[in-house]
Amino acid sequence: MKIESPAFKQGESIPAKYTCKGADINPPLHIADVPANAKSLALIMDDPDAPVGTWVHWLLWNIPPQTTEIKENSVPAGAVQGKNSWGRSTYGGPCPPSGTHRYFFKPYALDALLSLSSSADKGQLEKAMKGHILTQAELMGTFKK
Repeated sequence: MKIESPAFKQGESIPAKYTCKGADINPPLHIADVPANAKSLALIMDDPDAPVGTWVHWLLWNIPPQTTEIKENSVPAGAVQGKNSWGRSTYGGPCPPSGTHRYFFKPYALDALLSLSSSADKGQLEKAMKGHILTQAELMGTFKK
């Protein structure tokens, strides 16, 4: 499985438009080579460089497995957004307090749909995914406040 964005390449800076300095909307993402037996996709976007520990920016699950694109400022039909570290079930863009941080977009191909409410957080999502991950991918971008 692969993930890419037309907005930034692996290891490059995420454009301000997709951060708290801009429109704070999700960047477009392209997903490819999803296993044929996948029943759903999940996506975790987080920042392991946050001073308080890993900061969760976006959680999505029950994304239809045939999804090849998550459009800018959108959520795929049928997908559920979970609680990020701000306590909101929405996308929250990069907004580091200082320095350059790394932001990881990690899609997972799963062999099941997940029964989680939109109040679920990353820990609950990871617990629900356990034993159901077929494969995963990763795209990392950076941002400096």
